[in-house]
Amino acid sequence: MGLSKNHQLSKIATNDGHGENSPYFDGWKAYDKNPYHPSKNRDGVIQMGLAENQWIRKNPKASICTTEGVNEFKNIAIFQDYHGLPEFRRAVANFMGRVRGNRVRFDPDRIVMGGGATGANELITFCLADPGDVFLVPSPYYPAFFRDIGWRTGVQILPVDCDSSNGFVITKAALEAAYEKAQEDNIKIKGLLIANPSNPLGTVLDTETLRSLVSFVNEKNIHLVSDEIYSATVSGSPTFTSISEIIEGMECNRDLIHIVYSLSKDMGLPGLRVGIVYSYNDAVVSCGRKMSSFGLVSSQTQHLLASMLSDEEFVGNFLSESSKRLAKRRNMFTKGLEEVEISCLKSNAGLFVWMDLRRLLEKQTFEDELVLWRMIIKQVKLNVSPGSSFSCTEPGWFRVCFANMDDDTVDVALERIRTFVRQAKKGKTQVKNKRLQNNLQLSFSSRRYDESVMSPHMMSPHSPIPLSPLVRAKN
Repeated sequence: MGLSKNHQLSKIATNDGHGENSPYFDGWKAYDKNPYHPSKNRDGVIQMGLAENQWIRKNPKASICTTEGVNEFKNIAIFQDYHGLPEFRRAVANFMGRVRGNRVRFDPDRIVMGGGATGANELITFCLADPGDVFLVPSPYYPAFFRDIGWRTGVQILPVDCDSSNGFVITKAALEAAYEKAQEDNIKIKGLLIANPSNPLGTVLDTETLRSLVSFVNEKNIHLVSDEIYSATVSGSPTFTSISEIIEGMECNRDLIHIVYSLSKDMGLPGLRVGIVYSYNDAVVSCGRKMSSFGLVSSQTQHLLASMLSDEEFVGNFLSESSKRLAKRRNMFTKGLEEVEISCLKSNAGLFVWMDLRRLLEKQTFEDELVLWRMIIKQVKLNVSPGSSFSCTEPGWFRVCFANMDDDTVDVALERIRTFVRQAKKGKTQVKNKRLQNNLQLSFSSRRYDESVMSPHMMSPHSPIPLSPLVRAKN
């Protein structure tokens, strides 16, 4: 009997924990195969699944690859301390404070680098949890959280179901129910992971809700990780409130509080791979610094960003203009959908909207949602992301990104959607066509656990909060 060609590879190399085989990523593949172009390929797929939003020319000294900046080449090219350039950490700390209205100050000595938000999320997970431990995550949530916090760490996600009855806002009652059920099932809950502002909802958490979350983790003696990478994309009311502001005004164990941040969304710099962990726990900061050796931000990138973020006039103008443009584009897009009676969850943050297509489903099932999604990809040729890939409990919701294209492309996308909906009303588009289901393979499920890595033991909520062995180890 022949051996499998993968018999000598690791479990990570041969498992599907990365989550690439899901509608969320399948839409990207459809776009890559047939991308829309306004003149060369007007029938191509429009990319509406990517949440992405010429300073260097005016500041050539910021780069060591310019004539003006070449004198810094030696110092920057040889410097790779995992603590990071002091001026970079100061600039990031100041920028984080500015984005939060300077209502709270951040200590540069608590800034820990990671390779983008993906690397930062994994880094904090390695510091806080062991294989088989579980994080509660309110749904719907960013699909790649599975990859970020679980693929290499062995940590699991337990969704806490939220629904449209209250705008998908997480409640303490829902958290309590999920926690107690986990305890009954001998599942070790190590923390709560939230995204504020939310991806995919585009909403911000109010002060009362944030206080209840801090109270919850404090009572259970578990960690709270707040992913705040969309904090500067908020326009209008309600305004963004960071978890850092909340703990300033209430008693809690700050060792349990951690923030993940990035410049990918707020500054539109995803390719620079700048992720940040800001922890109030000294042991996590110490361990995180050591772990960042595996995902450092390059010294040149640090050098450039230290200069860019220290340009007060540029940063102020950029944030102000970005907020105005996002608000204008969001309004333009939602108004365009309203012309065919398609509504979206009320939101004012992020680079996307949470579109409600439930009335286009023949039956309110996830199977019908995937049929509709496949039709949108194949017939309408738009890459949107179905709610099931975000672990939404209600079929028929879709995340649509609107900020990564010009106005003309948005107009084309809106017209395609409107045409599709009008045809559906006339019965020309049969959403109920089950033959399309033959092509559907939803291999990515947020409600499936790998029993081989689940921890059988529980942690007492009254015992001292344990960190992973990486943090506990003496150096």
